[in-house]
Amino acid sequence: MSMKNKPIVNEKSSQKVAKFLEKNNLHKKDFAQMIGVTLSYVYNLIDETIPFSSRATTLERIATVMDIRPEEFIEYQIPQDPALYDDNLEFLKDAIKHNNLTTVEFLKKFERKKRLHLVDILRGAKPLHIDFAELKTISDVLNLSDEELYELWQRRMSEFLSEGGFNLDKNDELAQAMFDGAKKYLKIGN
Repeated sequence: MSMKNKPIVNEKSSQKVAKFLEKNNLHKKDFAQMIGVTLSYVYNLIDETIPFSSRATTLERIATVMDIRPEEFIEYQIPQDPALYDDNLEFLKDAIKHNNLTTVEFLKKFERKKRLHLVDILRGAKPLHIDFAELKTISDVLNLSDEELYELWQRRMSEFLSEGGFNLDKNDELAQAMFDGAKKYLKIGN
């Protein structure tokens, strides 16, 4: 049977999650923590004791961890507001792929309490950190060079300043002095 004639099977969302957990040897407790729900909630979803979530946040978190699009769940309603393109997020996702890591493998490299926040960053719901130390932990996992880490931080800091009302064009010299000082402090490009 050719791929074109192969019937489309709409697998139940609960079965899709159960198969993913088994295939990736991911404990339900870790999965629950990564998506911000209780362990009993994950058991109930998989056992179909409760209806599969239709909450966009939960479905997007599940899809992010599973490396799939949320639209693959029949329960998912596409949000009315389009997602904005984020260079930093794309850079982060590319670095994860470049290191041949799945999202689960990437998340497991961090302490449990940081995983949910990272899932929200990866799904585009939260911005990347501006805290250099936090970015450094991500950088270490992804084997980024000091220069790549600095460029990522500088882009994110520029966004943060702009969002806060700081006009980078009108304050170019001040911004450049700040970034040059940061480079000197971090001993980058010397």
